[in-house]
Amino acid sequence: MTGAEKLESLILESCGIITTMQADTYAIHREYLREFVRLGKLERIAHGVYIAPDVWEDKMMLLQLRKNKMIYSHETALFLHDLTDRDPLTYCVTVPTGYNTSKLTQDGLTVHTIKRDLLELGVCTAKTSFGNDVRAYNMERTICDIVRDRHKQDAIVVTDALKRYTKRKDKGLNTLMKYSELFRIEKVLRNYLEVLL
Repeated sequence: MTGAEKLESLILESCGIITTMQADTYAIHREYLREFVRLGKLERIAHGVYIAPDVWEDKMMLLQLRKNKMIYSHETALFLHDLTDRDPLTYCVTVPTGYNTSKLTQDGLTVHTIKRDLLELGVCTAKTSFGNDVRAYNMERTICDIVRDRHKQDAIVVTDALKRYTKRKDKGLNTLMKYSELFRIEKVLRNYLEVLL
């Protein structure tokens, strides 16, 4: 199989969005990427990120491909888990404390930071509206994040998310309470839940 054939196969396999790292993994020389761009078979949309011209641009996935340390959180994670009706106007992400957030804010993202030892707590894979996988916090971590940040959140969004969460069959109340202890919001969360459960 030639490099061009490998690249064609990779484009199909990855639904039209590929990175130079993926090409390297499949031992496809980067010259083939440049050639495909020149021929109009791919568009370079960011450093190391390419998309086929007939593919709808999934902004959430593309942002994550460019910034692999970020995790979708807060209102964006609520949306991904169907815990709110509101489409996020700006995407909310969380990165480790000390991470240079200037490029993320330039991209129009709302950035939250957290200690490195809590960054990966509750990370899961969620599907975007286009069906692509992105890294986001699970429902329990997201509930803890919005309750922790409740003074900066719309009260209606917080209440609606908690109502939707308590009605879900796949909720994990034990996990939620364990996370609430780690984030020191157990008492506040219990007050919310006592009203809803």
